[in-house]
Amino acid sequence: MAGLVAAAGFATSGPVVKPLLAAGWSPGGAVLVRLAIGTALLAGPALWSLRGRYGVLRDEWRFLLAFGTIAVAGGSALYYLAVDRLPVAVALLVEYSAPLMLLGWGWVRTRRTPSPGVLAGAAVAMGGLVLVLDLSGSLDLDPVGLGFALAAAVGNATYFALAARPTALPPIALAGAGMAIGTLTVAALGLVRVLPVATPAVHVDVLGAHLPWVVPILVVGAVPTAFAYAVSAMSVRMLGERVASFVALAEVLFAVLLAWLLLGEAPLPVQLVGAALVVAGVALVRQGASSPGGVPGDDALMPEPAAAREASAPRAGSELDRVPV
Repeated sequence: MAGLVAAAGFATSGPVVKPLLAAGWSPGGAVLVRLAIGTALLAGPALWSLRGRYGVLRDEWRFLLAFGTIAVAGGSALYYLAVDRLPVAVALLVEYSAPLMLLGWGWVRTRRTPSPGVLAGAAVAMGGLVLVLDLSGSLDLDPVGLGFALAAAVGNATYFALAARPTALPPIALAGAGMAIGTLTVAALGLVRVLPVATPAVHVDVLGAHLPWVVPILVVGAVPTAFAYAVSAMSVRMLGERVASFVALAEVLFAVLLAWLLLGEAPLPVQLVGAALVVAGVALVRQGASSPGGVPGDDALMPEPAAAREASAPRAGSELDRVPV
């Protein structure tokens, strides 16, 4: 359930920010302000979740640096750059090849073949995603845009892999610290003009209302950023990187519905068929992963740190057992 809630939150990003981009905001500007608002909203809850154990941040600085720069800043900025050069449907489809990347990486790393249920679910979900995104017809695709989208998929896969890594950091502290690092990364790229940042004071039209720019950007900073990242970090810990990444495909379904409601982009019948296939595929992956040997290599990409082992190990004399989720 947490994974679906996070997917619904993430799905608000595109439909809400699209009017801002059309009105003159740059992708870099939208990402920077979005992450800055998310950082401000998560700062208090993240510090509270640590309860004075701030040394964990120092111990995990390499991990947090990778998470903030690659998974948060890289994934977000590269996706917006891809959308700037490609149809949104194509950029989304390439970015959401991340679950297949994770399956393939686990397969290569462990040399264990996923169960037939997982492989079937992956095929059905990705096939349904193609129908949801309606890639029919001839498309003149920008190779640079495709490169950005593929890099965004790597950032997306990295997010799920790192968020699932055993760590003493509470999920909300991981999300908050990663977002703060992501904000600084995007700001630095903007200062050296690698990533142009433009945030003009404009008005946008949403559901017939003429709203100032601050309304949509506050929504984007709160819902798909602060809220969705925090819930998603908890979901990935519970489900594991590969299962969580397939559950996250539901974001596309929610985005189609929101685009219909907010932007008047009604889904086609073929997209409704695709939505049903995505749901069925996710169910197959979840069922296959719960079977013995269902998803190989769903452990962390890096060894479990000593701080995490000490935090998770039962104390002497304790009768608590570790219960797998």
